[in-house]
Amino acid sequence: MHDAPVTPDPRPAPEKGGPGIWWAVSGVLLVVAAACTTFGLREHSHPLAPPVASPTTVASDPTSTVVPVAVVAHSVPVSLRVPAIALSVPLSTLGLNPDGTVQVPDNDVEPGWFDLGPSPGQIGSAVILGHVDTYQGPGVFFQLRALVAGDQVQVGLTDGAIITFVVTSVVQYAKAQFPAQEVYQSQGTSELHLVTCGGVFDEATGHYLSNVVVYTTFVSATAATVPPPAPAPTSTGAPLQI
Repeated sequence: MHDAPVTPDPRPAPEKGGPGIWWAVSGVLLVVAAACTTFGLREHSHPLAPPVASPTTVASDPTSTVVPVAVVAHSVPVSLRVPAIALSVPLSTLGLNPDGTVQVPDNDVEPGWFDLGPSPGQIGSAVILGHVDTYQGPGVFFQLRALVAGDQVQVGLTDGAIITFVVTSVVQYAKAQFPAQEVYQSQGTSELHLVTCGGVFDEATGHYLSNVVVYTTFVSATAATVPPPAPAPTSTGAPLQI
């Protein structure tokens, strides 16, 4: 399946690799919706809430002490914790396929960080992708749809830092309306976006019709030792969707 290209936003993107990276990547359409293809989950579909007009912002606490984003150095993320859905897993690293599309994790139990963007805690939009399910059951990001504004997301980095984000919104988009620039390009703040597939599963095409994006914003960074993630469970089958 081929999606229409997205026109790059002319704003600069101060992310890893410099603005040239975003222009190159946007030209080949950084839309994970394209990965919501092949195979089919014949047993069930996963209807979610309909799309909303725009993410809901969680007001910041003016009395809280937040580490300035500028002090968070680039460091590869190695673990992801989302306490509200009892998720604690290691992270892999993702790049681009030869055809320019975004790679997706090669298993259903370990999400992946897109390494052409910033690392979590830097200025820009860090993106982590994970599968929603397989032929045989839920994938690692199956419960993303249950998150609500105010839930926390923590990412452990190789340098020992723990970066904490707070969920601002959970939005479902039809694949044709997937906002690639909003998800991948820097918005001038430190954000983390979690992406998976969702919505109705089309039995005829073997595709999900939508993507689910969890938008989060930076809260704090600590240099404490990163707690080891829980061992990855045994895969339930070949990855089906993301």
